[in-house]
Parts: sequence; structure tokens; C-alpha cells
Amino acid sequence: MDTRQAVADRIIELCSERNITPNALSYRAAVPQSTIKSILNDESQNPGIVTIKKLCDGLEITLPDFFSTPVFRNLEQEIK
Repeated sequence: MDTRQAVADRIIELCSERNITPNALSYRAAVPQSTIKSILNDESQNPGIVTIKKLCDGLEITLPDFFSTPVFRNLEQEIK
């Protein structure tokens, strides 16, 4: 799994845990629906940290909470 897919999967997981849709998250986080859609559909080359921070704010979690999962800890190093 690559980093982009891990980010998309984590957003879906967090929305599911909170019983909200990505569209509802868009409203809560003040992030355009098109941005979330492009992240979830692997169309975004780089979902920036500012966007992820806004999503975290909408989910009422911290950035460390977002990234503190086995999936992110076990990602392969992208630059070798």
C-alpha cells in the first residue's frame, strides 16, 4: 500500500467510525467535496498536510491521531 492509499483508507475509516459521509466531512472541515473526492479516488498526487489538518479538525482529532496507525507505521520508505 502506498501513502496516498493509506490516507484515503484512513479518511474512510474515520468517517465510518463517526457515522458521517465524506460529504459531511467536507462541510465540517471546510474542504471542497472535490478535494475529498480526488483523495478518495486516488486522483490527488499529494493530499497536502494543510488539507489533512483541516480534515482532522473536522473529525475532531489531532494529526498524530490521524497518522498513529499500524498502516502508517509500516509504510515502506518512499525514497531509497
